[in-house]
Amino acid sequence: MQAHWQAFLCALQFLTLIPVRLAGMPDQATQARAFLYYPLVGLLLGGLLLGLVWLTQGLPVAVQATLVLVLWCGVTGGLHLDGLADSADGWMGGLGDRERTLRIMKDPHLGGTGALVLMLQLLLKWSLLQALLAESMWLPILLAPLVGRSAVQFLLLGTPYARPGGIAQGLQQLSRLPILVCGVMLAVLLLWLHPLVPVMVMVTFWGLRLLMQRRLQGYTGDTAGAVIELQESVVLITALVVL
Repeated sequence: MQAHWQAFLCALQFLTLIPVRLAGMPDQATQARAFLYYPLVGLLLGGLLLGLVWLTQGLPVAVQATLVLVLWCGVTGGLHLDGLADSADGWMGGLGDRERTLRIMKDPHLGGTGALVLMLQLLLKWSLLQALLAESMWLPILLAPLVGRSAVQFLLLGTPYARPGGIAQGLQQLSRLPILVCGVMLAVLLLWLHPLVPVMVMVTFWGLRLLMQRRLQGYTGDTAGAVIELQESVVLITALVVL
């Protein structure tokens, strides 16, 4: 039980800025086990967002959406937004070359393409939050962070890592059963929301994975972050259109 609790705290520490205290420096086994708790961290994040939505009822929708987006970015520290921006820079500047793309994504500086994509993603999320909150559609806001982090689980388990070693080490020893069970449960929940939601999530996932395979022959931490951000937006967009 203690090992699983430490793994959850490790996942929380890695994916958010929520202050947690670990028993010590997590070893490779704990870091790998933490991977199983990514969806739970996403659900926790979604719960925090809904809590703020509930607390800010009565405020103008634009202000409410802004506060929710600030919390969304603040709790995650912009980690996945950074991955999206770096991926955009790499894809544009890489000119189709694998090594050049990887080199640009590893550069800590933000390029013009990355800055543009970052601003557009934030604007898209803000406008989607406004539209959903105006219709009192709260459930997609709860599910979007969960879907994003569940998608990363399937990306990391079913796709080679583009660089040697790195975050992929240790994952091969994990049991796939808990992830598959959680994935099926999430798919059923999304089907209940509307059949088009899981379809769009899966189409987006396989489309992004295909792009990574063709350009990089695998994924990186940056492209994993991009998957989280884009999957979150897909859930919000699709829910707004069909509900």
